[in-house]
Amino acid sequence: MSTTPSQKSEIEQRTEHEIKVREVTDYQATWTERARGAAGAFTIQLILDHGVEEYVLRPTAEDAEVLFSLLAGAENVNFDLDRKVLMFGSKRLRG
Repeated sequence: MSTTPSQKSEIEQRTEHEIKVREVTDYQATWTERARGAAGAFTIQLILDHGVEEYVLRPTAEDAEVLFSLLAGAENVNFDLDRKVLMFGSKRLRG
């Protein structure tokens, strides 16, 4: 039994929504002034799998500094949508 194009499209859409870990392919950082002279707010928009999904982080200034460093130094970054966890590459253990 073959599938019709609309059935195939539905199957592909369900599969896309079942994927829980996606590759961070781009990110955009912003800083917003809250009030004159007050601390601002950072946001980091994660673009996942070339735009298939997006997620916005709202880190503190200290966390943002660490995140920018990790993002700049990682060969690949993944984001787990369920657990809200960023994973910065993997390293092979000697053995």
